[in-house]
Amino acid sequence: MSDRAALLKGIRVWLVFFVVCLVLSGATAFPLVHELRWTEGALRALSVPEYLPGLMDWISRVRDGLDTVDADYPFVLYGTDWLAFAHLVIAVAFYGPYRDPVRNIWVIEFGMIACAGIIPLALVCGPVRGIPLWWSLIDMSFGVFGVLPLYVVRRKIKRLEALSAPAAVPAPAA
Repeated sequence: MSDRAALLKGIRVWLVFFVVCLVLSGATAFPLVHELRWTEGALRALSVPEYLPGLMDWISRVRDGLDTVDADYPFVLYGTDWLAFAHLVIAVAFYGPYRDPVRNIWVIEFGMIACAGIIPLALVCGPVRGIPLWWSLIDMSFGVFGVLPLYVVRRKIKRLEALSAPAAVPAPAA
């Protein structure tokens, strides 16, 4: 396998991994109420309240809030449907770099910027919305872990670009 083919294969594998994670992250925003009920039940069955009472209190509080919203104001959950949809739409954008990485490197860079943007969003909006700092740190980890595969892909694309660049033709002697 040529260097070019190996780089292209590596780029595509990392992109598929990233897109699958993005789609799964988005898809989980649709059934939030049911997921939180299931999560709370599973955590209780695993005796988590005994070992991590703060986590359990937070999960129970969020579940109570979602139950109330679902029962009394279900239209508010429409916002999380849009969040899920946005994840799916963004995932589609990564087909461009999958098809032609060098030409569409901007999508990778856009993704890296979006991952970096998670950190100030969590630091500013988390406290405004009453989110515990430790949960904001979990949210920020999505940006940190999200940027890693994109960074690997960007480096591979730059190497692919260097391989594909035409060799410089020396100027004729005067």
